Amino acid sequence: MTDAVLPSLVVLAGGLGTRFGGGKQIAELPKIGKTIMELSIIDAYNAGVRHVVLVINTSVREVVESRVLPRLPPDLQIDLAEQSIEAIPNRFATFVANRKKPWGTGHALLCAKPFVSGNAIVITADDYYGPHAYLQLVEHFCSADHDTSNMAIVAYPLSQTMSEVGGVNRGVCRLDNNILVSVQEYTDIKHAESGFTGINDKQLKSINESALASMTCWGITPPLFAHLEYQLERFLESHDSDVKKEYYLPDCIQHMINLEQTIVRVYRSRDRWFGVTYKEEIDSVAGKIHELRHG
Repeated sequence: MTDAVLPSLVVLAGGLGTRFGGGKQIAELPKIGKTIMELSIIDAYNAGVRHVVLVINTSVREVVESRVLPRLPPDLQIDLAEQSIEAIPNRFATFVANRKKPWGTGHALLCAKPFVSGNAIVITADDYYGPHAYLQLVEHFCSADHDTSNMAIVAYPLSQTMSEVGGVNRGVCRLDNNILVSVQEYTDIKHAESGFTGINDKQLKSINESALASMTCWGITPPLFAHLEYQLERFLESHDSDVKKEYYLPDCIQHMINLEQTIVRVYRSRDRWFGVTYKEEIDSVAGKIHELRHG
């Protein structure tokens, strides 16, 4: 294993965190004194990653540079990529005037393109994935045991991503022999007598208790960027009057799967996933992460 084949880590931290009250990416966890994305970067570093791209919005740049970066390992190469609403093809420039929120995860990853020359692990800043995910994805790209040109996803048991408060929205993975067939979006997923129920295509459907959820932890290869650029233009053409619709990374990957232009290998994490949507959740999540990391 050499640095030449090690993947970069791309952290998508450009969202506004509206339901949290803003600044979710830079919120420090009580007892831990670090942000969730710092813990993710440290876990990736321990797995061998030495290059990180942080996709941020302008409003948090100063805090990231003054507080977050100094706490990271000194031998880590870090690039900051800003996700701005204006960063779209010139022929769609008129769409910017009424747009308030970022264009979504597909657009965010595209903003990292100038800094990524090879394979990469892609995560979101406000999700805690645990160390195992990074070990699996580094192994995926560095192992001689399988085709490292394939993309990958680390999925989590749906049962471990449920909320104690109410229903959740999740992408549920459909697999064929550990290869991703699709990620189907379900809303308001809740516990049922046997497994779970959720709304898909406006219908209440049963979900198997062993289902795996996509929590935006991908292993990507360079050809994805050309598809992201092409699909972004198709997205903008289709939603020219919609100022809230977002361009999602999974939609682009699904398009590549449908065209048989990529294979996505599915890995299962043995770690717990934690996420923060509302500010009221941060104390509870911090306590659970602290217990996992420090006993």
